[in-house]
Amino acid sequence: MVMVGVIASVFLLTISGLLLASAVLASHRARTAADLAALSAAGVLMLGEPVSAACESAVQVAAMKHGRLVQCMAKGTEVLLTVAVAAGVKGVGVATARSRAGPDTGRGFAPLRNGPEG
Repeated sequence: MVMVGVIASVFLLTISGLLLASAVLASHRARTAADLAALSAAGVLMLGEPVSAACESAVQVAAMKHGRLVQCMAKGTEVLLTVAVAAGVKGVGVATARSRAGPDTGRGFAPLRNGPEG
């Protein structure tokens, strides 16, 4: 009977580890997709293209990284966007990440905050 308890505990720990790994992987993918999409959109803005073209570029890059563009805002040649990526395991949820790209002119968006401490 003790052996069944030990096996069940090891099984539960393994499943918990897999769920955690899936969430962490989704978080990393969301950050990568957001960064690359922001760089792509800022590059399009730097070429003088309209905001719609920049956000469309971000949509395409995010999709290539298995993400979905949730928000895209541009001001001058600076872009701020949010990307969501679903976790690989059903029921774990969706990871989101924000990114900003473009030249630092001092007149763009306010700095992004990553948490309560800034």
